[in-house]
Amino acid sequence: MITLRILARGAALAGATLAYAAVAQAADLSGAGATFPYPIYSDWAKTYQAKTGTGLNYQAIGSGGGIKQIEARTVTFGASDKPLGGDELAKNTLVQFPTVMGGIVPVVHLDGVKPGEMVLDGATLAAIYEGKITKWNDPAIAKLNPQVKLPDAAIAVVHRSDGSGTTFNFTYYLAAVDAGWKSDIGVSTAVEWPVGLGAKGNQGVAANVDQTANSIGYVEYAYALQNKMTYTDMINKDGKRVAPKSDAFAAAAANADWSSQPGFGVILANQPGANTWPMTAATFILMHSDAKDPAASAEALKFFDWAYANGGTAAAKLDYIPMPDNVVAQIKKEWAQIKGKDGAAVWAMNN
Repeated sequence: MITLRILARGAALAGATLAYAAVAQAADLSGAGATFPYPIYSDWAKTYQAKTGTGLNYQAIGSGGGIKQIEARTVTFGASDKPLGGDELAKNTLVQFPTVMGGIVPVVHLDGVKPGEMVLDGATLAAIYEGKITKWNDPAIAKLNPQVKLPDAAIAVVHRSDGSGTTFNFTYYLAAVDAGWKSDIGVSTAVEWPVGLGAKGNQGVAANVDQTANSIGYVEYAYALQNKMTYTDMINKDGKRVAPKSDAFAAAAANADWSSQPGFGVILANQPGANTWPMTAATFILMHSDAKDPAASAEALKFFDWAYANGGTAAAKLDYIPMPDNVVAQIKKEWAQIKGKDGAAVWAMNN
């Protein structure tokens, strides 16, 4: 039996837990963290459980929560959209690797406006979240959207309230395009928002925007699609208008040098290129190199090995970008760092 439980709904939507298999088995996987990849992890888990009998209990509690849980060793793997640096990985004996890439999109709730009809640029988006632009018919928005009927209404700003890798990538982009944002607010999984209403998880932001007229938020693109939300186009670094599509996310990642950073921790925001989506991000898995439960770690790696080999079509349907084969090969080499008490690599147990 497969169940998908949403822990809270509406404006108070806090997170989600995947629970596959009615009766937990010793081999069942436990993970927690980012809400950004929740739609694809849900899809993969459903298929994997049907094929192997191994269930997945994944708590979509935000990247900050996932990092805390893996550091506390309460789960087999953590998940974060904010890559950890080499020092932090070493300090906590963690191995980090990316699973998929996707796009963060602005979503709006405006009567009569359809997905892709509006466009925003980075400076205008930053000004909205700084509280400098407060009305939808502000000249800066109107100049970008001369064909859109914009209401003379206050903008209801929605942002994440939890520690979030989506927020990290969103604020990274805003800092890259707006000097004031960089100096006054900065880049983090959680910031002091000048304005707006906080909500937990991509799910919470989506629910709040859906329920609040004249609102704006930011979510992973799969949430916008699944909830039939109105997303906006963006003006990218090259000054071109682009829609949030898989080829635009792929274009942003095309020149990524994954080996340049410890744990493959590449930031994909604000990349050059006429066709690139400016808020593209990878999402990462965190596992301890000194596995206290080698069998559980081995099962987790079996799941991700299966996902790399068989999950690309499902990822593409949700407009995630699978990792390139050459990067997957590098990732599997890194798995050799994950060892049991006897010093043997747990992945060797499965190959």
